[in-house]
Amino acid sequence: MNNVILLEDEAATLALGKTLADVLKPGDKVALTGTLGAGKTTFARGIIRGLGFVDDVPSPSFAIVQHYDPPDVRSSLAHVDFYRIEAAEEIPELGLDEILGYGALVAEWPDRMPASFWHDALQISLEIENDHTRRLTWSAGPAWKDRWPRT
Repeated sequence: MNNVILLEDEAATLALGKTLADVLKPGDKVALTGTLGAGKTTFARGIIRGLGFVDDVPSPSFAIVQHYDPPDVRSSLAHVDFYRIEAAEEIPELGLDEILGYGALVAEWPDRMPASFWHDALQISLEIENDHTRRLTWSAGPAWKDRWPRT
């Protein structure tokens, strides 16, 4: 199976995120990696829009965790940005295990967490090809069998 998808523009990145929203379940983890400007937040915005959120979707860079819950979305999701996490001691304070008990988790800069946390995650990497195009590569843990990519 080809684990590469070329996204021709921002609209394609948002649309693919919306498609992913259709298969998210409580307990799912989505890890988004890539350099600054690669499209991680845009992809996450697509997921959140796909869950039905209609207001502005801010980057969680300063809040670290941005929660989305019904009735604003059809299922709970936490959008997490680990970029500002400096010490592992800060992570338990985020309540990620609790979040995963009732919702999904979409995380930017997931390398701040232990690799073992992501063993069953959908891991997506975005790379800048040119001003508009992004190369998305992915690997999926067992929890994603037959769910990603959607054919």
